[in-house]
Amino acid sequence: MNQSPSNPAPLLYGMQLPIQSQSTLYAEPWEAEAGPGELVAVARAADRAGFAYVASCDHVAVPRRLAGAMSTIWYDPVATLAYLAGVTERVRLLSHVAVVGLRHPLVTAKQYATLDHLSGGRLILGVGAGHVEEEFAAVGADFARRGAVLDESIDALRAALGADEFPVHHGKLYDFEGLGQRPRPAQERVPVWVGGSSPAAVRRAALRGDGWLPQGDPRERLPEQIALLYRIREEAGISAPLVVGAITEPLYVGTPDWHVGRRTVTGSPEAVAESLRAYRAMGVHQIQVRFRARGLSELVDQISAFGADVAPHLN
Repeated sequence: MNQSPSNPAPLLYGMQLPIQSQSTLYAEPWEAEAGPGELVAVARAADRAGFAYVASCDHVAVPRRLAGAMSTIWYDPVATLAYLAGVTERVRLLSHVAVVGLRHPLVTAKQYATLDHLSGGRLILGVGAGHVEEEFAAVGADFARRGAVLDESIDALRAALGADEFPVHHGKLYDFEGLGQRPRPAQERVPVWVGGSSPAAVRRAALRGDGWLPQGDPRERLPEQIALLYRIREEAGISAPLVVGAITEPLYVGTPDWHVGRRTVTGSPEAVAESLRAYRAMGVHQIQVRFRARGLSELVDQISAFGADVAPHLN
């Protein structure tokens, strides 16, 4: 994959799964009563439609002060992605994002190595610093130093998810050697995508990531962020590929007969694709899409229409 912003690679597409996280910022009303059957139907539709990945979020517990906005519905990502691995064939499985600072790296490695092993090498490990202080306090994790914790956790996970049955890591926060973990991941190298759009997160992605997962960047801000990523990597002498991501505006393929929101990209498949090609032109390699839908059947139809009618025009 050519990672140069001026000569972009083919644009891949993935999606955050509905139902498994139900923040009021993006959940549709029908998701409140949905469950495993609907989740499987969506994952299978994405698998058939050529999506590069399906993604699941991570929160251990949501404090009462945030529950009104965030809700308390947050499925465990390892359990969710492992469940969906068994009912899909090729789509990759992304944690977007695992708050790895809530757990010791060996615990995280055991969970995700097993997931990669069981899925035949379909894991993409997305990681982030987290933002809910009470969640960290409840499990005895260090919220104030979560950035430094994440930095070392990535390094420790590189070792623990590598080929060695007895991984070695000697750091300031974590120290292990001579402790074996099997099964090993099916992949020789599990991709680590770093989430976040703060200066610290962008720097972390540039220096430690195989990919970058922005959080909330509007499309007009992305070129500046992408340029910063490559500048940091160049200054550090890093030439390895970096998969640059973007979260698109909400989408609706076709002409809706209901109010889908003023920011939603709608229209013919060609028109939707034309709008999304702007991401490719600015150096984005994968887009995370989200569809407006009033129920499961409409969402599955949207996923199918995107794969069949929009995707062929993306590149």
